[in-house]
Amino acid sequence: MCGIVGYTGNQDATQVLLDGLKRLEYRGYDSSGIAVDTGERIELRRALGKLATLHDTLTEHPVEGLCGIGHTRWATHGRPCVANAHPHRAGGTFITHNGIIENHAELRARLEADGHKFASETDSEVIAHLIERAVRAAAGEAKLDAGATLVACVHSALAELTGSYAIAVMNDSFPAQIVAAKRGGSPLVIAHTSAGTHLASDIPALLPYSRDVVALEDGELARLTPEGFELFDADGRIPQRTPKRIDWDPISAEKGGYDHFMLKEIFEQPAAVSRTLAGRIAASGNDLNLEELPVGPEEARRIRRLYLVGCGTAFYACMLGKAWIERLAGIPAEAVRASEFRYGHPVLGPDTWLIPVSQSGETADTLAAVELARAAGGRVSSICNVRDASIPRASDHVLYTQAGPEIGVASTKAFTTQLLALFLVAVRLARAAGRIDDALVSELLDQLQQLPDKLERALAPTDQIRAIAERYHRAHSFLFVGRELLYPIALEGALKLKEISYIHAEGYAGGELKHGPIALIDHEMPSVVLALRTALYDKICSNLEQIRSRDGKIIAIGSEGDGELLGRAHDVLYVPQVGDLLSPIVATLPLQLLAYHIAVLKGTDVDQPRNLAKSVTVE
Repeated sequence: MCGIVGYTGNQDATQVLLDGLKRLEYRGYDSSGIAVDTGERIELRRALGKLATLHDTLTEHPVEGLCGIGHTRWATHGRPCVANAHPHRAGGTFITHNGIIENHAELRARLEADGHKFASETDSEVIAHLIERAVRAAAGEAKLDAGATLVACVHSALAELTGSYAIAVMNDSFPAQIVAAKRGGSPLVIAHTSAGTHLASDIPALLPYSRDVVALEDGELARLTPEGFELFDADGRIPQRTPKRIDWDPISAEKGGYDHFMLKEIFEQPAAVSRTLAGRIAASGNDLNLEELPVGPEEARRIRRLYLVGCGTAFYACMLGKAWIERLAGIPAEAVRASEFRYGHPVLGPDTWLIPVSQSGETADTLAAVELARAAGGRVSSICNVRDASIPRASDHVLYTQAGPEIGVASTKAFTTQLLALFLVAVRLARAAGRIDDALVSELLDQLQQLPDKLERALAPTDQIRAIAERYHRAHSFLFVGRELLYPIALEGALKLKEISYIHAEGYAGGELKHGPIALIDHEMPSVVLALRTALYDKICSNLEQIRSRDGKIIAIGSEGDGELLGRAHDVLYVPQVGDLLSPIVATLPLQLLAYHIAVLKGTDVDQPRNLAKSVTVE
């Protein structure tokens, strides 16, 4: 996602910042910018698109100085454009920000009422205005100095924020210094050398200058000067920490210390879900802010049939989307593999609605389905992770997920954010159709807001999952079993294992077990059974008994607190309870980790499995 760099020292800040941003390009971005202290004032340069465009801007309008901050932005609040690019400015204050400010609308309204003028659509700009207000107040009280005053102003401004942030701040009144702060999942690391002090949101930007870095902890601030840096918390200055020695090569650094991009992306899912939710739940807590999906009661009534199309993992997301939409909104829906859609003679017309799901937005079969629906006069509302890709451009509406760049070929965080987006669509349609009341909406949205924390907890038993992988990685075949909403997750779990370990695996609905697959079960074939405490728990327990009575080895995914499973399965991986409707999202994570660790033990190329590509752009 977004990248932050900062530098103050005795070298050309512009070149140091550009070099740092270049090393963070792998994170993905749609705009970039820098703010540089020239010695007389701070000057801002921003550009839409790749860093080459920013470089061209600086060639035409150069800026030189010894202190500055820079940013690459992946749009969340506000479309990609120069006005929404970072750094943001309010008076003499310049900031870069990674994260989500949840109460930005409320703060913006208050600041505008006090006369502040906003130049962007972003949540980030409120931070600049809050700090600028604090600096002006300090100046009015004659408290400005070259020491900790800017730290105090930043600290007072941050106290008003709800949400997560990693920020870098400069102000005209405090030359040659940068203040950084962190709360939540967005990282910030600092390194000091004889040439100055460096700041970055990820280690690769610092490696050309130093391998000894200090990471900011939650709730901490740092003041950077050419001579070094000081750390602060809510109670004031804190002791300097011993830098950590980084021995990664540049590619390993891009992985953030993880052995593979896929593992990094699995652990990024709580943050990705938070970003996808951000700004989409109304402040009241009982309705959605889903401007991307304008549908009212009359439009909801006109829908005669709704198709959800996708390929591979995205198709399994569509299967859950269909179930959620039918259950909550009462609208007939059908999940269809995009590769079969146009050859199946679908019934299309002005009263049909197509929801294509694609991480890249370039999947050839899915794009063909979009073109077919548009030609028939149908409505198209896409779910995509990449802005302005072909499928979003061909759609009437688009709901962007905020998974960020996904490097691993086997989809992980893109899948969970697709599920979340489809659940939001289902709730939005149910609301428009008048099928759910305020009480149920509030309950569902409350469960959504708890989801990132539940996902964090679902990732906790990593060592246990690795041990299970040790026991079963030599198996030649796996069976994945689920019922109702957990059936698509069984399919997805089997697909993950096939993709990256090359072990044959099949996903089945539990009710189908006795209609053929049970013949395969013996002591050599493990079965992964999704046995969460949902409405069909008793029926899935019947499947457990059927497998166990035939000497099958069982790995169960269960709900926290369910001690009964310990006597029914050989291994149990517990996930937090989150409500029946959202249980598939939480159950997905241990299956991803199981596939990952089995593949690592088999020595396969986890990030780039054989014969597969990240985006399938041909039929």
